Amino acid sequence: MTDTEELKELIDAKFPSMYEPQLRQELAEMGSFKTLLPNSNLIDIGQYIKSIPLVISGRIKIFREDEDGNELFLYYLYPGDVCAISLVCTINDKISQVKAITTEDTEIIMIPIEKMDYLMMNFRSWYQFVVRTYGTRLQELLRTIDSIAFHKMDERLVEYLDKTVEALGTNVIQYTHQEIASEMNTSREVVSRLLKQLEKRGLVKLSRNKIEVIKG
Repeated sequence: MTDTEELKELIDAKFPSMYEPQLRQELAEMGSFKTLLPNSNLIDIGQYIKSIPLVISGRIKIFREDEDGNELFLYYLYPGDVCAISLVCTINDKISQVKAITTEDTEIIMIPIEKMDYLMMNFRSWYQFVVRTYGTRLQELLRTIDSIAFHKMDERLVEYLDKTVEALGTNVIQYTHQEIASEMNTSREVVSRLLKQLEKRGLVKLSRNKIEVIKG
């Protein structure tokens, strides 16, 4: 069991921009610590958000999903992040329009949504943190929109691979072609064909359920 002092130390380490000592103390007192296994469903589409996750360790994937189960990857959350879309949902009392799933062992601190107004009104560094989060995620979403609207599928695939390498911290991606196709909202056949083209160009090396991205 992680106590208040331990939570405060985690917040100090992962959220240095929250510079007000009283803010860090109150977050530690109101927050609850959770450890999640890989592939844990943290937020689901149509769900009312009850608390805001502050990411301490691990990685969380944010994506959209349509009625047929087709997915579109949006962005990752890393240690020191919070989901901007969940913040919007809590402020406007809206249901979630995205899914959030852990991709590895992940630790989070959950902050109750009923504390959001209090934090926004009383702590300038929390307000600044939320505004910066909105700005960062807006840029992420705009890049996703630009990729879909203006880039060819092969360019989107290269961008996806680069983003995944950055997120995983390794140039070896152990995803199936179907998993990549689902996240890019296209077909497995298209992904397989484009990966073979990238291999011929010397950009990737393919093996069973593994893609090695060649650094230029």
